[in-house]
Amino acid sequence: SKERVAFRMKLNPGKKEEYQKRHDEIWPEMVDALHAAGVSDYYIFLDEETNLLFATLERTKDHSMDQLPTLPIVQRWWNMMKDIMETHPTNEPISVNLTPVFYMQ
Repeated sequence: SKERVAFRMKLNPGKKEEYQKRHDEIWPEMVDALHAAGVSDYYIFLDEETNLLFATLERTKDHSMDQLPTLPIVQRWWNMMKDIMETHPTNEPISVNLTPVFYMQ
């Protein structure tokens, strides 16, 4: 069984093309780590007026997303992305969970 979650992050101004390029070239090891953590059906959208990134993904009920920050591949990815988005001192993207308010099947 799966659950859907959504969150937002913030891209630095003028970095849309670079953000897109890096995700177009996402490392297979990073995709493998996400899949192994129970993540699938992952989308990221950009609001170009505000530079807010809106992400949504599905995860298994027994996901291990909380372990992702400990993985060297994730830390390398964050280190690469830190110059184009808002991050914590650990390089982890600043992320705000979003509350579901409507669903239609």
